[in-house]
Amino acid sequence: MSSKLRGKGVIAGIAIAKALTLEQDLEKYVALYNPGSVEAEIGKVKKAIGEVADILAENVKTLTDKDMAEQAGIMEAHRVMVQDPMLEDNAVAKAGELKSAPRAVLAASEESAAIFENMEDSYFRERAVDIRDVGKRVVRQILGLKGPDIGSEPVILCGHEIEPSVIANIPTEQIAGVVLGQGSTTCHAVIIAKARAIPTVVGLEANLKDIKSGDQLIINGETGEVYVHPTEEQLISFNERIKEQNRLKEHYAQLTSLPAETTDGHKVMLVANISTHLDVEAAVSNFGAEGVGLFRSEFLFMGRNEAPDEEMQFQAYKEAVEKCKGNLCVIRTMDIGGDKPLPYLNIPKEENPFLGWRALRICLSRRDIFMPQVKAILRAGVYGKAAMMLPMVIRLSEVDKVKQIIEEAKVLLSQENKAYSDNVQLGIMVETPAAAVMTPIFAKHVDFFSIGTNDLIQYTLAVDRVNSNVSYLYDPLNPGVLALIKRTIDSANENKIWAGMCGEMASDPHAAVLLMAMGITELSMSAPSIPRVKELIRSVSMAEAKEVLDKVMSMEHASDIKAYLHEKFDDRK
Repeated sequence: MSSKLRGKGVIAGIAIAKALTLEQDLEKYVALYNPGSVEAEIGKVKKAIGEVADILAENVKTLTDKDMAEQAGIMEAHRVMVQDPMLEDNAVAKAGELKSAPRAVLAASEESAAIFENMEDSYFRERAVDIRDVGKRVVRQILGLKGPDIGSEPVILCGHEIEPSVIANIPTEQIAGVVLGQGSTTCHAVIIAKARAIPTVVGLEANLKDIKSGDQLIINGETGEVYVHPTEEQLISFNERIKEQNRLKEHYAQLTSLPAETTDGHKVMLVANISTHLDVEAAVSNFGAEGVGLFRSEFLFMGRNEAPDEEMQFQAYKEAVEKCKGNLCVIRTMDIGGDKPLPYLNIPKEENPFLGWRALRICLSRRDIFMPQVKAILRAGVYGKAAMMLPMVIRLSEVDKVKQIIEEAKVLLSQENKAYSDNVQLGIMVETPAAAVMTPIFAKHVDFFSIGTNDLIQYTLAVDRVNSNVSYLYDPLNPGVLALIKRTIDSANENKIWAGMCGEMASDPHAAVLLMAMGITELSMSAPSIPRVKELIRSVSMAEAKEVLDKVMSMEHASDIKAYLHEKFDDRK
C-alpha cells in the first residue's frame, strides 16, 4: 500500500530506487562474542585500531585519486580520530575492566562521543556520530564483520544515523538518495551527500520504521517528501521530473568554465567555502570555483591532543593556495569557541559561549597557538595568492594587535631563513553589528571585508539560528540585515578595498543579484551552489539588478522582499 512520509529536504533532487536500511544490530554480535584472556583482548584492541587506521588511510588515497576531496577529508579526520592515543589508552584500560575487546572499544568511544554530544554548538554535537562511527569500525574489525551488501543496482540508503564512512566508501553511481531519521543538516553524512549532489531527506524520526530494505521509494530532496510503495501514476510523474533534473545537470555542467558575468559585462567572483585543503580541487574542477573565499582552518585544530605545528599548517595552506592556480585563497584564522573544548585550550564552561572566549579573542591571548598559524599563512603566500581573515572582530585595536604579530612573525621567519610573502592580504569577517557599524573605520586599516551572514543575522536579530522555536525569525532578507550589509559594501567601495560574503546567504541566487547590485566583489559558498548562482547572474543586467535593489531597499517587510524576488526571477533558466 502506498504511503507518503515527510521529512526535511536538504539536498534537492528526485530519486527513485529500492531502500537499503543500514541499522546493523552490532550489540547482537557483541553479545555472541567469546573473549579470551585480558592480554589477548588488549592485543585485539591495539591490532584492530592499527588495521582500521591503515584501511582509512587507503580510503583517503582512493577518494583523493578519484577527486572526491571532501569525502577524503572526512575520512582523514576519522583516521586521526582512530589514532588518537586517548581513545586507544581508554579502550585498553576498559579491556582490562570489561574483559571484552568489542565492549571496551564501544565504551571508550561512547565516553568520547558523550563529551561532544553535550556541547552547545550543533556542528560539534554532530561530531559525536563520527566518534561512534570510528568505534563501530574498530569493533567490526575485531568481530570480522563486513559492511553492507549494496548489490548491483542503485539504492536509497536509509538509517537514523548513517555512518559517514559508509557513504564515503560507496561509489556515487550506486547511491540514488539518502534518507535519515535524525534532522541534522550539518552531519558528515549530509556533507558527503552534498559534495556528490545526492538527493537527501532528513528528520523522518519515528516514521523511519515504516521503511524496510527492498521497499520501492521516491524521495524529493527539495520538499522532504518520501513515497513508500509509490503508485504507477507517481512513478510516471517523478520519472519525468528526473529527466528534467538530468537536463538541468547537463546545463549546469556547461556553465563550469563560464564567468559569473551579467549581460552588460559586470563580473562577480564566485569562490568556494572549504573545510580542508583536500576540498579545493573538486570545487575548482567540478563546479567552476575561482578560488577560495573561506578556508575554515579550525578543522586542522580539531580531533587532536595538541595544536597543529607550523609545518603541518604550512603544508595544508600551501596545497590549498597552489590548487587555486593563481586565484585568491582566503584563510580564516582559527575560529574555535568556548563551546568547543579542544583539550589543549583549557576553555572553561561558559554561560553563553557564542558571546564568550572564542575565535580571535583566543588567538590574541594564546600567541603560542596563533603565531605558528600566522607564520604558516605567510609562508604559504609564496606559492600563490593568499589572504588572512580574522573572525569575530569588534575593535580596531584587535586588528592593530594582529598587524604587530604579523610583523613579529616576519622577523622570526627571516631569522629562520624561511621564505614568506609580503603580499598576504589582511581582512576581517564582518559578522557582528559592531563590526558592520564600524566598517567606515575598519576599511581604512584592512585590505578586504568578508561578510559572515550566519552570525551577523543571528546577532543582529537576536535569534538563535538552531533554536526551532525562533528559527522563523532568522531571515537574511530582514531590512535591518540588508541595511548593515549594504553599509559594509559601501564602506569598502568608498575606501577602495574589496568586499565579499562567505555566509550561507551568498549561495542564494536571489540574494546574489542584490549583493551584486550593492557592489560586492566576491561571493563564497558551498561549491555545488556555484552553478545555480552563476546562472541567474548571467541572466540579468547590472542596470536591472540595481532597479531590483532600489525596489527591495524601499520595502519594509522581509516577506514582501521574498515574494518580489520570486516573482521577478523564478521563471529564469
